[in-house]
Amino acid sequence: MKKKNLFNLFVLLVLFLSGGIVNAQDTYPESGKMEPNMSEFWLPQPEIVTPGNIMTNSAPSDAIVLFDGKDLSAWVNSKDSRSAGWTVNNNGTFKVKKDVGDIQTKESFENFQLHIEWCIPKDIAGSSQSRGNSGIFLQNKYELQILDNYNNKTYSNGQAGSIYKQTRPLVNTMRPPGEWNVYDVIYTAPIFKDDGSYRMPPHITVLHNGVLIQNNTTILGTTTYIGFPKVVKHGAGPIRLQSHGDASKPISFRNIWIRKL
Repeated sequence: MKKKNLFNLFVLLVLFLSGGIVNAQDTYPESGKMEPNMSEFWLPQPEIVTPGNIMTNSAPSDAIVLFDGKDLSAWVNSKDSRSAGWTVNNNGTFKVKKDVGDIQTKESFENFQLHIEWCIPKDIAGSSQSRGNSGIFLQNKYELQILDNYNNKTYSNGQAGSIYKQTRPLVNTMRPPGEWNVYDVIYTAPIFKDDGSYRMPPHITVLHNGVLIQNNTTILGTTTYIGFPKVVKHGAGPIRLQSHGDASKPISFRNIWIRKL
C-alpha cells in the first residue's frame, strides 16, 4: 500500500476516534416542537345545513323536495313524460295508479341521499311477490325493492330492501300493513371506463326504519327480471317509482326528498 493511502487512513482513524466524524443522523437539525395548531385546518369551513324536524323527517335546508304532500309537479309519466297521473290524496300522501304506469322525477341525479316513506294498505291481500309490490329505480337503472314482507315470505333477493335479484337485505325490519315504512338511501353512482365497463360500480347504503339493511353494497349492474345484471354505460338519471302489475291493492308514498352529494 502506498504511503499516501496509509496516511489518509491514519487521518480518518484519528478523526473518528476524536469525534471529528459523527453519525449522519446527528448532523440533521432538530425539528421544531409540534404545537396543537399545526394539525388544525380552519378553511374551508363546511356549509351550514339546517336539519329537518326530527319528529316528521322533514327535509333539510339543502334538499330538493320531490313530494311536499300537495302535488306531483316534480314527477312525470315514464312512458310519455306527461303529467305523473298518480292519485294525490288530501292527507299529504299519493297512491300508485297501476293503469297509468311508472313515474319518474323530472330532474336527473348522480350521487345522492334519498328519503322516502311508503305504506302497504292495511287490507292488503296476496302472497310472495303479489303483495304490495313496487320499487325505487335509482338513476332509472337499479331497483331497490318495495314489497310487503311482514309475515310474507318470498325469495330473499326479491324481498323489501333487496337490490332486486342481486343482494338480499341484512335483516327484515318491515312494519305491519297500514303502518309507514321509511327508506334512507345513500347512493354512489358508477364511474365508467371508455369501453363501457365499470371503473367503479355503483354502491348503496340503505336504512329501513332506522335499521341498516344494505351496507355500502356493490350493485352488480342493471335490474333485470329474467337473467343477470348487465353493465350499461350511462350518465345522470331520474328516480323512478314502479307501478307493478300484480293484483294487490296499490301502495302509498309520502315525504320524499333528495340531497345531491
